[in-house]
Amino acid sequence: MICWWSYAHFGYNMPEFSLFAIPNGGHRHKAVAAKLKAEGLRPGIPDLFLAVPKRKASGLFIEMKSATGRESDPQKNVRPYLEQYYDCVVCYSSTEAIETIKQYLTTSGVLPRY
Repeated sequence: MICWWSYAHFGYNMPEFSLFAIPNGGHRHKAVAAKLKAEGLRPGIPDLFLAVPKRKASGLFIEMKSATGRESDPQKNVRPYLEQYYDCVVCYSSTEAIETIKQYLTTSGVLPRY
């Protein structure tokens, strides 16, 4: 997904950093987890953010799940708040996430140059 964006961003005339990961998930050593929490890690925040505003959204949050994955309770609690200001989606594959980003950019008026 991120590898695709490292090439695709040129075609959309956007900076590569406009799509970035939010490293909230995963299992970590307790000391690392404590440090990240002290730095502002918040449970339930989606995995990716596309910093491109459109009419009714200030950007796109993407939660990545495996084919059998489910949203956690913190994710279910965070999403309604975020949806007031952003588009939020859950994607179950990188292909789905790529198509979602393409559609979001197109409906934002950002068209590929190729």
